[in-house]
Amino acid sequence: MRGVVVTVLVTGGRGHVARAVVDRLLAVGQKVRVASRKPEEAVLPAGVEVVKADLSDPDTLPGLLDGVSKVFLYADPKGIDGFVAAAEVSGSPHIVVLSASGVEEGDPATDPIVRMHRAAESALRASRLSWTFLRPGTFSTNTLQWAHAIRGTRVVKAPFPNAHASAIHESDIADIAVLAMTEPGHEGKAYPLSGPESVTQREQVECISEAIGRKVVLEEITAEEYRDALGRWGDAEVVDTLVRHLVEADGRPAPVLTTYQDLTGEPGRTYADWTADHADDFR
Repeated sequence: MRGVVVTVLVTGGRGHVARAVVDRLLAVGQKVRVASRKPEEAVLPAGVEVVKADLSDPDTLPGLLDGVSKVFLYADPKGIDGFVAAAEVSGSPHIVVLSASGVEEGDPATDPIVRMHRAAESALRASRLSWTFLRPGTFSTNTLQWAHAIRGTRVVKAPFPNAHASAIHESDIADIAVLAMTEPGHEGKAYPLSGPESVTQREQVECISEAIGRKVVLEEITAEEYRDALGRWGDAEVVDTLVRHLVEADGRPAPVLTTYQDLTGEPGRTYADWTADHADDFR
């Protein structure tokens, strides 16, 4: 559908992936409507329509999907049934869902990330809507959690410095999302996604040092110290899951998937590419 102008609804428009999706949709000439709980805080390019909406609040849904042919949707089960019902009534747009790796083989009883994304996917599967599921693993943007410390002291405190991740650039996710919304043949497909290489936390810090031209030190802390730090913003179940994933990744290279290259014909962006793109966030 490249060259055919449609209105695309992008949810979570202030997020890194959603913003990359918006930029790419505009670049291929699509009309973009962004749904945000706080539209006044959304910094978006000219020409983007911003609508105040909360997908978990049915009262904000009427009119949101008017004229929309495609949707980029964050997989949040809160309000998913109401959103699906509204989408079916509006004319059944194609939904591209930002889900997560492990959604099929993971245990929803012990992993809240799996539980959340499986619930959202199940709601789409049970609907009359066409869909495409994007299932990335670790996001490169997760390491923005280090930005404040690096700007202040150039010291990253983290456990398991040899824990691996094949972290994916948000632009790679956006490329596949826009492909699924602008070209036929992606309906009913689930795409597992990763970055093009497995990189340890220590190597990630080295990449950041190279990008900003200043030495950044990784100071190893214990799992319990890390758990205490995470506990300030996350609930216990999520914290336990994140720590468990690090333990499982310690010294074990992460799987590297070829989905991005298979679909685009281009190699995926490396973590070093990501740090170069985000160097100012760490300066």
